[in-house]
Amino acid sequence: MHDIRLLRDDPAAFATALQRRGTAFDAAAFADLDGQRRAAALAAENAQAERNTLSKQIGQAFSKGDRAGGEALQARVADLKDIIAAEEARDADLGAQVEALLAGLPNRAAADVPEGADEDGNVIVKHWGEATDLGFAAREHDDIGRALGMDFDAAATVSGARFVYLKGPIARLNRALGQYMLDHQTQQHGYTEVAPPLLVRTEALFGTGQLPKFADDLFQTGDGRWLIPTAEVSLTNYVREQILPEQTLPLRFTALTDCFRAEAGAAGRDTRGMIRQHQFEKVELVSIVAPEHSDAEHERMTLAAESVLEALGLPYRRMLLCTGDMGFSAARTFDLEVWLPGQQRYREISSCSTCTDFQARRMNTRFRPATADAAGKKAATRFVHTLNGSGLAVGRTLVAVIENYQTAEGAVRVPDVLLPYMGGITLIEPA
Repeated sequence: MHDIRLLRDDPAAFATALQRRGTAFDAAAFADLDGQRRAAALAAENAQAERNTLSKQIGQAFSKGDRAGGEALQARVADLKDIIAAEEARDADLGAQVEALLAGLPNRAAADVPEGADEDGNVIVKHWGEATDLGFAAREHDDIGRALGMDFDAAATVSGARFVYLKGPIARLNRALGQYMLDHQTQQHGYTEVAPPLLVRTEALFGTGQLPKFADDLFQTGDGRWLIPTAEVSLTNYVREQILPEQTLPLRFTALTDCFRAEAGAAGRDTRGMIRQHQFEKVELVSIVAPEHSDAEHERMTLAAESVLEALGLPYRRMLLCTGDMGFSAARTFDLEVWLPGQQRYREISSCSTCTDFQARRMNTRFRPATADAAGKKAATRFVHTLNGSGLAVGRTLVAVIENYQTAEGAVRVPDVLLPYMGGITLIEPA
């Protein structure tokens, strides 16, 4: 959500900022709508003030024997009651239209975000590791995985497309990845582990920006709640409708959860394998910080995600997403793309975004600065900045491990950092 003062004070500049995101903003139409709403609010306020004044005069008129004058005042007060109700209803209706308009506008891109219409406009800002040369023709993960306990056919019978059963050592490797990531982020990077709800209310998804625009990409239960598409929703909304003491910031949360996505906007893409599933596991990172620290926190979070790839020995690159490829709530996003030798290409494995105060305004989450103002009074509250990232997507990391650690015989070596989680298993071989 945007500060409405930005739209009122310089609508042309706001329209230009949204144009960078590929979103049209009709400044004149907004000014007209907002003007009508403010006029309705003022009319209701003026009518209420007149009613209060006349109500006092009624008694005075009758006490002076001016019955006709008193009755005329009563009639006017009755008319004003209807006027107030009508103007308040108009104010509420126009206010809802303004809120709906604001709710549908994406966050403004940070100044350093390159302009572009789609992923072709993204910029490589970092490379780590060399693309793996296995010395033989690399196979894709689903070709290898079927003999290792990865069963897509049985999952399709039970649940439909974009699901998988993992069995035996490959299931343990998947679990090891999630546990290692969670331990790594809590022990090495200071994130607090959280076990959050997987079902949330509509207002939680509105707070982080998935609703109302992306309802088709979500799963909703019969009682109106929603399955989380990412733990970002639960973790970020943990502080919704709160005023936090500045001394408690930054807050850093992490969670390993199942995530659920309908993938309505990705029909026909990555239908093979585990790249794009309806149900998947992810270790999420969320930070709640004061505005002046959000850029540094963005870099810190991205490095925390990168450190997992480096520990696993997986080559990757960092991409700065362009204005047309960023998520709805993001002001700047770094994507980490891991090298997959079976596909001979880099694929996204993590997105780390700073959302500035966009989500905080939707959640009404503020902080109170620790220092008083010049007069010694408590400083006014300010909106926090929120950040989120994957540290990492577990299923896609399993894909990367399978493809980068495969052998010519179709086995998969276990990366060294995962050995403590594997109960002595060092090599996963075909059944």
